[in-house]
Amino acid sequence: MSETEAAPSADPSTQPPELVAARLDVNPDTGLSAAEAARRLAEHGANALRATAGPSLWRRIVAQFQDPLVYLLLGAAAVALIAWAVEREGGWPIDAIVILAVLLLNATLGFVEESKAADAAAALARMTQVTSSVLRDGRRRRIPSTELVPGDIMLLEEGDAVGADARLIAAATLRVQEASLTGESEAVSKDVAPLTTPAPLADRTSMVFKGTAVAQGTGRAVVTATGMDTQMGAIATMLDATEGSKTPLEQEVARIGRMLGIAVLAIAAMVVASVFAISEVHGFSDVVAVLLLGVSLAVAAVPEGLPAILSLVLALGVQRMAARKAVVKRLSSVETLGAATVICSDKTGTLTRSQMTIQRIVTASGDSHVAGVGYVPEGAIVAAADAPVEGALKAEHIVVLSGGSLAGNADLHQAADGTWEIQGDPTEAAFLVAEKKLGADRRRRTRFERVAELPFTSERKMMSTIARDMEHGGELVLVAKGAPDVLMQRCNRVRVGMDVLGFDAVHRARAADDVERLSGEALRTLAVAYRPLAQGEERTLDPALERDLIFVGTVGIIDPPREEAAVAIAEAHRAGIRVVMITGDHPRTAARIAALLGIAPADAPALTGTDLDALDETQFARAVRETSVFARVAPVHKLRIVDALQAGGAVVAMTGDGVNDAPALKSADIGIAMGVTGTEVTKEAAKMILADDNFATIVAAVREGRAIFDNIRKFLRYLLSSNMGEVLTVFLGVIGAGILGLNEAGDGTTLVAPLLATQILWINLITDSGPALAMGIDPETDDVMARPPRRAGEPAIDAAMWRGVLEMGLVMAVATLVTIDLFLPGGLFEGQHDLERARTAGFTVLVLAQLFNCFNARSETASAFHHLFANRWLWGAVILSALLQVAVVHLPLLNTAFGTKPLSGADWLLCLGMGSAVLWFAELRKWLLRRLTAVPAIA
Repeated sequence: MSETEAAPSADPSTQPPELVAARLDVNPDTGLSAAEAARRLAEHGANALRATAGPSLWRRIVAQFQDPLVYLLLGAAAVALIAWAVEREGGWPIDAIVILAVLLLNATLGFVEESKAADAAAALARMTQVTSSVLRDGRRRRIPSTELVPGDIMLLEEGDAVGADARLIAAATLRVQEASLTGESEAVSKDVAPLTTPAPLADRTSMVFKGTAVAQGTGRAVVTATGMDTQMGAIATMLDATEGSKTPLEQEVARIGRMLGIAVLAIAAMVVASVFAISEVHGFSDVVAVLLLGVSLAVAAVPEGLPAILSLVLALGVQRMAARKAVVKRLSSVETLGAATVICSDKTGTLTRSQMTIQRIVTASGDSHVAGVGYVPEGAIVAAADAPVEGALKAEHIVVLSGGSLAGNADLHQAADGTWEIQGDPTEAAFLVAEKKLGADRRRRTRFERVAELPFTSERKMMSTIARDMEHGGELVLVAKGAPDVLMQRCNRVRVGMDVLGFDAVHRARAADDVERLSGEALRTLAVAYRPLAQGEERTLDPALERDLIFVGTVGIIDPPREEAAVAIAEAHRAGIRVVMITGDHPRTAARIAALLGIAPADAPALTGTDLDALDETQFARAVRETSVFARVAPVHKLRIVDALQAGGAVVAMTGDGVNDAPALKSADIGIAMGVTGTEVTKEAAKMILADDNFATIVAAVREGRAIFDNIRKFLRYLLSSNMGEVLTVFLGVIGAGILGLNEAGDGTTLVAPLLATQILWINLITDSGPALAMGIDPETDDVMARPPRRAGEPAIDAAMWRGVLEMGLVMAVATLVTIDLFLPGGLFEGQHDLERARTAGFTVLVLAQLFNCFNARSETASAFHHLFANRWLWGAVILSALLQVAVVHLPLLNTAFGTKPLSGADWLLCLGMGSAVLWFAELRKWLLRRLTAVPAIA
């Protein structure tokens, strides 16, 4: 890097901005070239804080074995190995080898699942990265903040997150929220003037810093430091990494695992004690066999892979949501989406197309209609009866459209492919498009030179710019645009043709009537005014200049409703979700759009911010419960509405795009930021980002969230009921050994377990991971939008599910034990086979029963045959598990390892029939539930 490119050696806050830019070798008017920016990015690296290094590969592998139950199993393998060495019976230590092999396979599956979940989470992080506006090759561009380099010219606006440390070059009423860096709660006013002496971080008013947010105003700054060289980077080096908090669902799953583990360890201890108490244990090998049985039972009964499967299923589900333009920043938000009872939505861009188009222009001499929709500057502007716009009317229209264009920051340009694109606020772009249709844009660009700005704020509801009029000797003129009611209060004159008259009661009444008429046609209204400034006035750049203005006229802007929004609102209502519109537009405009979309009846009132301010707390709460359309509201009203809804028990999803929406989004259960028009601060505060700013995407995300939560319940139901089947099989088999003939299968005194430890481990291996994971990505089995929202705080596993888990586990155990009895002599049924074959048959029945249970678990009430072939991944997992079971029964090597014996075709048919008992029992149970409850099927 050359000396001129090097970062300034002195504190840039004390240097003139021109010197800082020169030392960084950049032209503040054009910025860096794309090639130079790429070179500097390669040299300096990405503008990102150094990530905490994740655990090494060997640590991740070792972590798969860091579990108390795994320690038990490793101990059991060691005991089996010692027993084999002591007994010296020859051959291989089969028990120890099988246990270790199963442990390795389980660890491999866990490692793969965790890696996939981490990859999915990383992909989501890339989707939600912060962006910055910069000048590159003389053009404004939006780039990921990670691509900022020293020397970049950043363009700052209200709501932007500051992407790097930078020296201000220009600032217009710029205030920056630096609490994340300095701890100061008040926003700091910024100024271009260099400091006289170096100052503490909180007092460096000529600098902006990475990680802070623009609270008000606009600015331009040259980047002086990126990545770990920033002030935020300096703090990051002093911080220790912190563990991410677990979601409520993950905490519940962990609690279930602990509870189940304690219960199963107690059962395993009881089984081992029963064996020692009832049976004659001969030698060290018998002791090892009994201990292996107890330990393997405990390990197999606890679904230790459940947390990894849960994380992976959530991550994959969230990626599916992202593919549908809904980017969820935290996996825990998926839970809340399924419980949402109210969606509070802005109107513009979310319920409408966000293709703002000026359709009507009204001035003192009359009004006109503007043809065309969108940002293509094509369409005629005609007066009444299709007469051309000319004379005084045209003069007034030129001032309205050129004034509105001057009082804005948007850019309209034609891309290389011929399409027209906008950069900036769509409403501001609408003035540029209409001005170009009128043919007045070229003169405005050559006549006026913009020199300063009083930015828009939601409190003032207007913005102004100061421009130099080159046709009038460089005279300065203030041009303002904003809400008509606000602007008219600041006007005392009116433009009529080429003349300026007093803004008397007649003119005021007519202007007010024009606004009402346009609003009644569901048009958004903005007014334009101006006044020449006296010499020296521009030095007091503050809202006090916005007085004694000359009123010019009002425009009516149309933003047509989205067709898909009406369908989505109907779907939300069907799902028991209330939709509330909260907008800053005129009440009539809001009410009409709400009626067109089906949010509220045509005669339903729309409450304004003024109306809300006049209510006490009780009246406010009632109004929020009964009203679905709020207009002319400020951000503080949004926050109050959210709080009132939540106080009434609602789970609220709230949309927002402006920096002042951030508090409401943070307070809401699901804060939803606009991905296209939303500010970076809003995106930071939100839990979900709409990539297309479309209301229909919110409802689609709710549906996907409900489906994901249903899938979590599906694999929880499957895993717990299947593992319960294993526990009950061994427990009941040991307790009822005499009834089943298991005692007689031995020497009459030794109690024989229904399954071997290695067989239990095998079942756990082939039935837990694959089918459970496939169930986690199951297509929607039931119509999840045909039922009301899930109650907030409702557990994933409720009492009804626990009953089902116990019932299905009991059926599996009974089917397995009856099969063993059918094969053994003695017991309830007289069989003719030896213990090894009987065990193999029972072992196979339990595997098949769990595979049948996959299809049962897809719904609590819907038949397993409903959408039976919808999930090809589930069928693949089931078929693979079945083939592995065939292999363990018929391959000699596996016969030796798992104590199995080949079965005949008739034996397989019997096992298949007994295993399917769980399916037919579940079908009968679901039929009864449907008859008794008469409610829509739920997962």
